[in-house]
Amino acid sequence: MKGKATSIDIAHMAGVSQSTVSRALSDSHLVNPETREKIKQIAKDLNYKVDKNASNLRKQQSKTLALLFFEDPTSDDSSINPFFISMLGSITKASAAAGYDLLVSFQNLSDDWHAMYEDGKKADGLILLGYGSFTEYEYKLTQLEEQGTRFLRWGAPDDNHPGISIGSDNYQGGLMITQHLIDRGHKTFAFIGEINAGAPELQARYLGFAKALKKAHLAPDEILQVDAISTEIDGYNAACTILDKTKPDAIVCASDLMAIGAIRAIRSRDLKVPNDIAVVGYDNIQSSGFATPPLTTVQQNTALAGKLLVSNLVKLIQNETVEDILMQPELVVRASCAD
Repeated sequence: MKGKATSIDIAHMAGVSQSTVSRALSDSHLVNPETREKIKQIAKDLNYKVDKNASNLRKQQSKTLALLFFEDPTSDDSSINPFFISMLGSITKASAAAGYDLLVSFQNLSDDWHAMYEDGKKADGLILLGYGSFTEYEYKLTQLEEQGTRFLRWGAPDDNHPGISIGSDNYQGGLMITQHLIDRGHKTFAFIGEINAGAPELQARYLGFAKALKKAHLAPDEILQVDAISTEIDGYNAACTILDKTKPDAIVCASDLMAIGAIRAIRSRDLKVPNDIAVVGYDNIQSSGFATPPLTTVQQNTALAGKLLVSNLVKLIQNETVEDILMQPELVVRASCAD
C-alpha cells in the first residue's frame, strides 16, 4: 500500500463502515468484540495511527437528541398515534432534565437517518417511535447497528437486535384483560387487530388473549379474528365484519382506537355496550375514559417509558451498556365490560 494508511483503508479490508472503524479503535461497546479485535489488528498491521485532533473533533457532541416518528393514519392532522402524545411529553421533559435539546421529526423508511442526524451532528442519538410494520423497517435497525449509531426504539424486544428496545409486556396485558372478561362470565369472544410478524406488539396481545382462553378451556382456534390497524374507522369496519357473522359476548381490541370504533359499530346495530357485547381496548389513551361507555383497557406507563428511553440513550452516547426493558402493564377497569 502506497502512502499513509487511512480509516477508509481499514474499513475496506475489514468489510465494515468507516464509522465502525472509528468506534472500534475507540473501544466502543457498540462494535462487537470480534469485529473490534479484527479492526485493531488490521490497523496494527498497517501501522495506522489515530489523528488525535480529528478524533477529538468527531467526539464533540451536539447535546441534542432526535425523536423520529413514523406517520400514522389519524382522524386529525397530527399523523401521530394518540398513544405517543403522552410519551412525547415525557421524552421532552426527560431530555431537558438530562441537558439535551430534543429534535422531533417525521421520517420515511427510505431516509438516511444516520447521515442526517449523528454523522451530520444534528443529534447524538435517536429515539424511534411508531415505525409501522416491523418487517418493513427491521433492515434499518441492522444498518443503524452496523454504522454504530446510538439509538433506542419503543417496541417489543427482538433477539436479533438486543439492547435497543424499551417496551411493555403486551403478552401479559392481553392475558390480563381477557382473564378479566372470563372472570365476569363471558364465554364467546372476537379479537380485532393484526396478529402477524409485522405487528409484534399486537401479535403479543393476541397471544396473551389466546392463552387466557386456553386456560379457561375455551377454544381460541374458533375465535373470529379480524385484522385492523389502530384507527377508529378500522375498528368500526372490523366490528361490522364480526357482527355480520356472529354476536360474541365480548370483543377484545388491540388498541383503544379500534375499541372506540367497535363500540360505534355495535351501537349502530341497536346493540348496547356492555349489556349485549362487552368491549375492551389497550393503551389507555386520554379519550378512552371519555368514550360512551368509558373503556376498560390496559395502561402502559408512558411517563416511565419516556424517562427510560432518554436515560438509556444517554448511557449509549456515553458508551455504557444497556439492556432491553419490558415494563409491566396495568388493568384499568371501566364500564365497557359488565361486572
